[in-house]
Amino acid sequence: MIHWQDIIKEFVSLWVVIDPIGTIPVFIAATIGLSATVQRKIALKATLIASLTLIGFVAFGQLLLGAMGISLAAFQIAGGVVLFLFALTMIFGDGKPGEEKKQITDSDAYQLAVYPIAIPSLASPGAMLAVVMQTDNHIYSLKEQLVTTSIVICILLISLVLLCLSKAVQNLIGDGGASVISRVMGLILASVAVDNVLSALTMYFGLALV
Repeated sequence: MIHWQDIIKEFVSLWVVIDPIGTIPVFIAATIGLSATVQRKIALKATLIASLTLIGFVAFGQLLLGAMGISLAAFQIAGGVVLFLFALTMIFGDGKPGEEKKQITDSDAYQLAVYPIAIPSLASPGAMLAVVMQTDNHIYSLKEQLVTTSIVICILLISLVLLCLSKAVQNLIGDGGASVISRVMGLILASVAVDNVLSALTMYFGLALV
């Protein structure tokens, strides 16, 4: 049975790694000077690409692990360590907006939807790892995996709305506000990463849950 507490925990975890709010300054910097119509098209394309990428990891991530002979516990520990390091960059580094603004080039406007907006801003390496760990076939039922997929789609739909309203949101919170939110999200992500590692160690050594 799926509990609301688990759904809320999973939503928060995926929200943190996808980080829609942290993507707003990246989107604004990438699309500055473009018309509102073009900006909306870029936002739609970016969220669509990010959705296909993450759903692809949901569908085939487990098959990849099986083909390589990697256990879930090993992958979960590795993923937790990577997520923790990613969280540290959010907390102590320039923050997600500052880092990804540096990656913006003068490429064709619609290519910006792919990079850096869709990847690595929305579909970040941390998000890819998170969706694979939360849809493992040996632990989660098909129903639970569908719930996870629905949460991913829901967060990306919210991301699309926020990107379409990016100028208003940017005026409301400013670059400083986005940086603060990104750091708070980084702290939450660090907690989630540690929890993933502890859960994997518990499973690997057959320890009783406290």
